[in-house]
Amino acid sequence: MADFLLELACEEIPARMQAGARAKLEKLFRRELDVAGVKVGELTIWSTPRRLALIARGLPLATEAVSEEAKGPPEGAPDAAIDGFCKKNGVSRDALELRDIKGRMTYFAVIEQPGRAMADVLAAAIPAIIRDFSWPKSMRWGAASVATDSLRWVRPLSGIVALLDGEVVPCAVDGIAAGAATHGHRFHHEGEITIGSADDYAEKLRACHVIVDHEERAAIIREGAAKAAADAGLTLVADEGLVIENAGLTEWPVPLLGRFDEAFLDVPPEVIQLTARVNQKYFVCQRAPAKAGVSGDGAQPHEVPAFAGTRNLDNAFVCTANIDALDPAVVIDGNRKVLAARLSDARFFWEQDQKKTLAEHAKGLERITFHEKLGTVADKVERVAKLARWLCEEGIVTPDASPRAGGDLGRLGAPSSEVPAFAGTREDLAEMAEQAARLCKADLVTEMVGEFPELQGLMGGYYAAKEGLPQEVSDAVRDHYKPVGQGDDVPTAPVTVAVSLADKLDNLLSFFKIDLLPTGSKDPFALRRAGLGYLSLVQRNGLRLNLQSAAQAWGEPFDGIQGLRVADFLFDRLGVQLKDEGVRYDYIQASRAWIEGSDTDGCLDRVEARARALANFLATEDGTNLLAGYKRAANILKKEDWRGVEGEIAQTGEEDPLALVDDPDLAPVIAAKMADRHATTDHLSYTPEPAEKALIDALAVAAPRATEAVEAERFADAMAALATLRAPIDRFFEEVTVNDHEANKRAARLALLARFRDAVHRVADFSRIEG
Repeated sequence: MADFLLELACEEIPARMQAGARAKLEKLFRRELDVAGVKVGELTIWSTPRRLALIARGLPLATEAVSEEAKGPPEGAPDAAIDGFCKKNGVSRDALELRDIKGRMTYFAVIEQPGRAMADVLAAAIPAIIRDFSWPKSMRWGAASVATDSLRWVRPLSGIVALLDGEVVPCAVDGIAAGAATHGHRFHHEGEITIGSADDYAEKLRACHVIVDHEERAAIIREGAAKAAADAGLTLVADEGLVIENAGLTEWPVPLLGRFDEAFLDVPPEVIQLTARVNQKYFVCQRAPAKAGVSGDGAQPHEVPAFAGTRNLDNAFVCTANIDALDPAVVIDGNRKVLAARLSDARFFWEQDQKKTLAEHAKGLERITFHEKLGTVADKVERVAKLARWLCEEGIVTPDASPRAGGDLGRLGAPSSEVPAFAGTREDLAEMAEQAARLCKADLVTEMVGEFPELQGLMGGYYAAKEGLPQEVSDAVRDHYKPVGQGDDVPTAPVTVAVSLADKLDNLLSFFKIDLLPTGSKDPFALRRAGLGYLSLVQRNGLRLNLQSAAQAWGEPFDGIQGLRVADFLFDRLGVQLKDEGVRYDYIQASRAWIEGSDTDGCLDRVEARARALANFLATEDGTNLLAGYKRAANILKKEDWRGVEGEIAQTGEEDPLALVDDPDLAPVIAAKMADRHATTDHLSYTPEPAEKALIDALAVAAPRATEAVEAERFADAMAALATLRAPIDRFFEEVTVNDHEANKRAARLALLARFRDAVHRVADFSRIEG
């Protein structure tokens, strides 16, 4: 068995591309050796800014000889077809074999593939790997770059190390021949390094100040940065993405702690962190929590808005040097000066933006197009403001922001103790929600958000607080984009909930109106995220929101079919959300069918609560058996073409009382009374069998209980009422003949099954449940 080392050297592979490059190298290497019939075990793949390296251990010294067969044309085929088959497979016509295939003689070529030395396999594989390697961005270079088929690489390829058990694998790509020589650290080692084998590769590079293992470099940065902060009595603000990025920028990482001017702490902490992170790849540090009113060093804390959180940033940063400096202070000072320049820019933006109010900034939204068919961002703000006010005026979002009582909502809604109350009336809430909505996008035209788009919303909140607007308004401006992803905080403050929900509803209604829906993996307007955000807000706050009413309040003509498409889209998102919790999609459909066409159509909270209760019920033995009984009853009624009360009258020969009613308003009343006759045995012209009477009696109790529980939205109680029907329906099918030869018995028993089916339907549409 043999060990193989491959190193591909170049200049400055971007850190963001290195993980993908490692995966690509492994994929291509396995592909090439699989084609050669070599099974590859575990591979070691490393990357630095200047190289990709692969080590494969336990490769065979040679491949085994194999015999392959290829099916050709049938006997009697044109000579051109036979000769072409021979040429393709590298055999002569005399070497072909004739075999009987389904009664027809057919040519076969038997191709003997002799074993190959592993060095030969690798010599052919390396150029193929390099030429097939794809990068997010690549370049051509040198004189050969005038040809479109010349080699492309992320940066000019400068060297290839290819060693199989210490021996160079002879191959070349675009004039670059494989060898055993590589380079060490750019500043710490001059000249070439000769690698002996895969075994000494990492250690020889380490001796030349190159840590080739990217995970080891990340660990050094992660632990070294935390230690540097701790040594200064601080805590590093964790940032794993920045750890990985710095590991991709350095070959010999050395974390160093420096200080910037404390006056910059007047800038919001998120701005400082983004400036350090995005522009300079620095970590930031925070002080240990201080006692109220006093900072860790006894000085008064810097003034920042209340919602800045517990970040408590210190004027310290940790940079990652790529050299082992003789005087680290020189390196730190250079990084401090660069960071100071960036922070000066940030402070300028911060101060400049505050020279105008948010309302004045908001006027600039008229110059920003939201979508060519939907107008400007200012137009969107008007729609959001109108919708936010409506949500409050209609009592969908209430001042106390607590879940409504009386409903069996499953996990919907937060305990009221967790929800901040609003100190004001419903009208006050509506006014404040409208005000926040009109200002929520204003920071899009500020200098700070222009520099750091990630801060949109957050900076608006800071500016609103600095302007002296109510905290409820500044909080809503800051948080109205939330939740922006799975696991993100879901707003519960009433003003924020109203603005956030209105913003997401406007996105959905707007883009569905112009028929720009998500397709497959494409969702350019983030409508799936808006849908999940809508669901999270409704669920977390226990809201009762009818989508059709919301679409009408939205204020522009909105086709009913489009409204249903929005509802379907959100119900699909609900199905995706609940799938991991074991709530099947057909349970959601069964629950949704109950409210379709009603004044509660589009109320996702009721569908979700009912679906959860249904899932819990059908997971029990009673639920499973009741579902089976329901399906059996439904199949019998369908087979018998049951037509309800009128059908019963026709079959039994009774006089139709509906025919004697002149007043059409009384007909539904009499029809209902005829249906209610079946709630007891008084109407029967025969003595019912014990199992039949037991089902009648059980329905007389269970059906009203289930209906009452559903109306009160106690869905678990409704399922419990249905559970009492399980034993009676099982017994009925075991002991009673439905299709009796006597017409009156047959009609009464079909009517009884119809009552059973309808009682179940009052809770959920069991016909939509699979299985």
